[in-house]
Amino acid sequence: MRNRNVGFLIMGIGVLIGIMVWIFNTGLRQNIELTCSHGPSCPMYTTLALQTWISLAIVALVFIIGLFLVFSKEQERIVLKKIQMPAKEAKRKPINYNVLDKEEKTIVKALEAAQGTLFQSDMVEQTKFDKVKVTRILDRLEGKRLIERKRRGMTNIVILK
Repeated sequence: MRNRNVGFLIMGIGVLIGIMVWIFNTGLRQNIELTCSHGPSCPMYTTLALQTWISLAIVALVFIIGLFLVFSKEQERIVLKKIQMPAKEAKRKPINYNVLDKEEKTIVKALEAAQGTLFQSDMVEQTKFDKVKVTRILDRLEGKRLIERKRRGMTNIVILK
């Protein structure tokens, strides 16, 4: 439901509660007039007045909440769409393995096995090289413009060009 509709619903409930309070207080006042022999100085009158004010305050609070919802601005909805990235494999030029050394070939083959994209931390696990060695190899491959690194949080994503 929209805020406006909920606001009108809550205001209607507030009116119904108000009518119930009025009916209850009228019946209670008649009962007090019949049973209380002290007249207006009877303590039941002060209790009735206190109960009436508390119940009317609750009704007013419910009604104000309804008014707030009726006149509040509708919040914008954020719609997330999943965007399909075009396949990079089709655009990728073939890699000349003759210009790469053994370690660089290992890294490139790990990237190709992962469809051209791999976290640097996963690359360390797959190649069994230590972190520093992988970073240095990636620096060389980036210098040869074969890969691209993008920062994602605490790690890098390595993308085969």
